[in-house]
Amino acid sequence: MRVRPRENVPLAPYCTLEVGGPARYFVEARDETMVQAALAWARRRGLAMRVIGGGSNLLVADEGVEALVVRIGLRGVTARRRGPHAVVTAAAGEPWDALVGRAVERGWAGLECLSGIPGSVGATPIQNVGAYGQEVSETVIHLRALDTRDGKVLTLSNHDCRFTYRDSVFKSGEPERWVVLAVRYRLRPGGAPTVRYAEVERHLGARGTGTPSLADVRASVLDIRRSKSMVIEPGDENRRSCGSFFTNPIVTVAAAAKVQAVASDPAMPQWPQPDGRVKLAAGWLIERAGFARGLRDGPVGLSTRHALAIVAHEGAQARDVARFARRVQAVVAERFGVRLIPEPVFWGL
Repeated sequence: MRVRPRENVPLAPYCTLEVGGPARYFVEARDETMVQAALAWARRRGLAMRVIGGGSNLLVADEGVEALVVRIGLRGVTARRRGPHAVVTAAAGEPWDALVGRAVERGWAGLECLSGIPGSVGATPIQNVGAYGQEVSETVIHLRALDTRDGKVLTLSNHDCRFTYRDSVFKSGEPERWVVLAVRYRLRPGGAPTVRYAEVERHLGARGTGTPSLADVRASVLDIRRSKSMVIEPGDENRRSCGSFFTNPIVTVAAAAKVQAVASDPAMPQWPQPDGRVKLAAGWLIERAGFARGLRDGPVGLSTRHALAIVAHEGAQARDVARFARRVQAVVAERFGVRLIPEPVFWGL
């Protein structure tokens, strides 16, 4: 298959932050053969190949990237019953929330709390997408991925993915080695929805929903996300963001106690983890460090509805976003001794 990349294509329109420079070369791939051909094309020219999906978790440097950027446009969803389960296979370019909506409509439990997350299917295993008590690693059976070292397409099991909190082999284990092509999920027909998160419980209760359906949980999650500008919608002043810019830090019990003492807040949100450590709320730390919602620093700032979202405003550049993020990290580290880890992938920064 012949590859005909375009040159010097701006990447800002492909990213939800709407900042960043151009790709030296750019091509859209609508099938696996094209992805393999693009890799071969880049190799012959000694170029790196980078992959973009929905662009909702990416910050590209203003100078752009000297690489072949491949936009994953693989589409298609298949589903079949296997015993008590529904096995759903989705191509990497499928819109994620549409897949969640389809599962909920069919009464298949397992993804309902992941409603409203922007981006594509292929991104979900990379950062082990999670929200409101669910993680995608709970349902992934295996996935197809292109190994950029030798150009072969392999099947990787859930175990091979090495999932941890907001992480996987694709993100920090061997970054840029694998290109996710399709993901297979195991869902539960007729299963009860997951209601583990207090905020979702409160919202369902306020709606008078005693025994919620999958659709009830999806509706509540979407309402909650919308109230925080975590659903990308035209006209929302906070829409140019990556959603949560930092992951919730997981620290030792002693470190959590120190943070609580510094903050002098007995109601500090914290969640014990299976390994004996404690998860803290990054947004809470940011606000207690003095960054109020809606705070502006030139053309960037925090969302007016959620302290965990960094928003790019008119005139913003990638360097402005990165500089503001570093400022937030530095102040939180100085005040609480906790380092916040960015959730988006950085290209060239």
